[in-house]
Amino acid sequence: MTSHTAKNPLKFFLFALLLIAVDQASKLLVHHYMAPGFAGQIRLIGDWFKLYYVTNPGMAFGMQIDHEYGKLFLTTFRLGAMVFIAWYIVRLSVRGAASGLLWAMAMILAGAIGNLIDSIFYGVLIGNAPYGSPTLWFHGQVIDMVFVDFWEGFVPEWVPVWGGQYYTTPIFNFADACIFVGVCIILIFQGTFFPRLDDPEEVAESDDTTESVTMEQLTDNETTTNSDDNIIVASETPTEANENTVPESSVVEHNNEVAEAPSTPSSEPVEDITPPAASPLPEVPDTSSKDTNA
Repeated sequence: MTSHTAKNPLKFFLFALLLIAVDQASKLLVHHYMAPGFAGQIRLIGDWFKLYYVTNPGMAFGMQIDHEYGKLFLTTFRLGAMVFIAWYIVRLSVRGAASGLLWAMAMILAGAIGNLIDSIFYGVLIGNAPYGSPTLWFHGQVIDMVFVDFWEGFVPEWVPVWGGQYYTTPIFNFADACIFVGVCIILIFQGTFFPRLDDPEEVAESDDTTESVTMEQLTDNETTTNSDDNIIVASETPTEANENTVPESSVVEHNNEVAEAPSTPSSEPVEDITPPAASPLPEVPDTSSKDTNA
């Protein structure tokens, strides 16, 4: 069900703050209690899921920009993304967006801030800025430790950017996982989340349109009802013409009487047209006998 009730964004920011605290605690624990590289790895589930301490001068999942000012550009980008995501969470909350979308955005915000803290402060706080960095500020390296080691080898030459390079599955941290899970939630449930983002003005306009259509339908129904009533009244109230009209049954009876009229005897005398009977021929006298007597 679509809801446009404004929500308090504070709880989503508190959730993001909790995730940031977990991310920073895990990184500092790994930095202080684990040796970097293969020697300090800790196997959690066989050889394919383990803790493996490495530093990452680039983006999430170990990716980086090979440029003198690539790190500075990446840190500036993360700072801008953090501000935009925070503003967007406030905007979505005011507009009454789905809670699942807001929780996912809070996870993405926590991941962006967690890695941003590494980039801005770790070069100064723990001294892990790359050698030759123009400044320790904004050049700190991100600490990664989660290693899902299920594939390694050379990437095919036809693959852009990484083609021909030796590659292993990425090593990431808790902040990267927050970003990844948040993006996956939004992609999977986008059909549920984004219909809730209608502007209040659009909703009001839609309500007005629906109301006007409903009023038109009611008017049409009333007109149809009035027409039906008029038809019923007209059929119940016979006109003068209908009163003078001979019923159909009378017409049928009259036709039947006309059809039977020839067989009914008439009171008037009927001329006898029977031919007269033939009169008897006169007798011829027998003359033969008279001649004999003579």
